[in-house]
Parts: sequence; structure tokens; C-alpha cells
Amino acid sequence: MPYTLPADIDERPVAIAGAGTLGRRIATVFAAGGTDVRVFDVSADQRSAARDHVERQVRSVQQALGLDVPHPGAVDFTEDLGEAVRGAWMVVEAVPEKLELKRQVFGELDRVADADAILASNSSSLPSGRLIDNVRHPERVLNTHYQQPPELNAVELMSCGQTDPAIIDMLLAKLPQYGLEAFHVRRESDGFIFNRIWAAIKRECLMVVEEGVASAEDVDGMWRIWVRAGLAPFQLMDRVGLDVVLDIEEHYASVRPGIPDGPRRLLREYLDNGRLGVKSGRGFYEL
Repeated sequence: MPYTLPADIDERPVAIAGAGTLGRRIATVFAAGGTDVRVFDVSADQRSAARDHVERQVRSVQQALGLDVPHPGAVDFTEDLGEAVRGAWMVVEAVPEKLELKRQVFGELDRVADADAILASNSSSLPSGRLIDNVRHPERVLNTHYQQPPELNAVELMSCGQTDPAIIDMLLAKLPQYGLEAFHVRRESDGFIFNRIWAAIKRECLMVVEEGVASAEDVDGMWRIWVRAGLAPFQLMDRVGLDVVLDIEEHYASVRPGIPDGPRRLLREYLDNGRLGVKSGRGFYEL
């Protein structure tokens, strides 16, 4: 039976499975946007802490995300998973990062959630394709990796490999209504988008300090200057010139064995098409 998107999203709640650090933040965001939320957790202490968090933070989250709604959504907490997901148009899994636990949870969610409910994992490291062993309807499963809302309000959307494309299209349009910025991870990738980029930055920062090139304080000082300028990586490469970027990458590759050729291959493709960046009027961006 083909999957059909829920048609009455605005009248239905969102469910969160897991009331930990991110689960309670995600619940607060949806409540701040005016949607009712049900939060499941087996721990009474976690439910209590999550309730306190939502009550204390929902108004500040509305302000941080620019959400202007008549009133926040109601947030209920329960130790009964079936009760939490009943009627929800989307269920966000936010349980500990343990593969077998997540597989078990997704099998149960697939069994008890409404037939048209979207089943979303907030996992930051486990592709949802690894979580569907016990799922009969993988076409409604995907990763929705929330960062740390509201300050870090990005959400990465990645298919489990069988996700109905209409789900991703709908979430790309729907999530910004909650002040979130949604990004499509176009193929399965361990680390998604930002965590892969951050892994490289973090590793190089540690190497600079370990090699005695700079202190941690100086690394952070230069980082703050670059971030303050607001130039994103591909914008900066276009400004520098992709031919110059390639020359620099070729030099690094000559002195650091093991640097992959893929980035240089991509740059060569752009140069072969006359896309040098600002100096040619087009690079990664049309300028």
C-alpha cells in the first residue's frame, strides 16, 4: 500500500520519544510554534526535568526563533508510548545513541503510530537506514537531525534509502514555520553535512595546537574573526578564486600524504567549465 502524507498536519500533535537534552529542546520548538506536543519517556525524572525545561524556555524560544503565534502548543508527558504517538503526524525519536535500542524503538513506533505518521530519527551519527530492520513501512522513516535549537536551528533531512521523497519535500517547506532551517542531505552520509565539516575543522584545530603552531586561545581568536565576517566557505572560495583554491589544495596534497583527491577533482571540473568565482562572474554561485 503506497504511503500518503498526512493531510491535517495543523490539527495534529507532534510526538517526541525521549525527554533528554535534545528531546526536550525539540518539544519546546514545536510548542513554541503553536503545535501540541506529546513527550514519551520511561523515566519519571526525565519527564519532570523536560516539563520544567519547556515551561521555562518556551517564551524565550519563541523570541529567539521569531515565532508569532497566539499561544504555545500544549505539552503532555507520558510513560506510555502508544498514548504519546496516537494521532501524531510526526514522531521524532530522541533516545540514547545505541543502535539496538533505536532499532527496537523504531519497530515499536512502526507498530503503534498512525499509518500516515512520519517516523523521524534525531540521530547525529546513525543513518536511519540502519534502524529499519524491524520496520514494515520504511517509506515513512528518515533522519531529521536537529542541532541544538533554538541557538543552532538547523535540521538535516536524510532518507533511510526508502523514504518517500514527498516527505522530505514537505518537511523542507514545513519546518521553517517553526523558525528552523532545513537542509537536504542528498545521499546517505555518516556525519550528515555539518558534523562532517566540523570533524575536519576540529581535527585541524587540534593538530595546529599539538604541533606547536599556535595556542588554543589564538586559534579561537582567529575563528571568531572569520565567523564574525559572515563569509560562508563556498562564498569565500568564490571570492579567493577557485584556481587559487586548487593551487593551495595541490600544495597541501604534496606535503600531506593521504589527502583525498575528490575535492581537487571537483575544483578541476569547475575550472574546466570556466567557473573561477568572482573573477569570472560565476563559481559555486552565479555572481
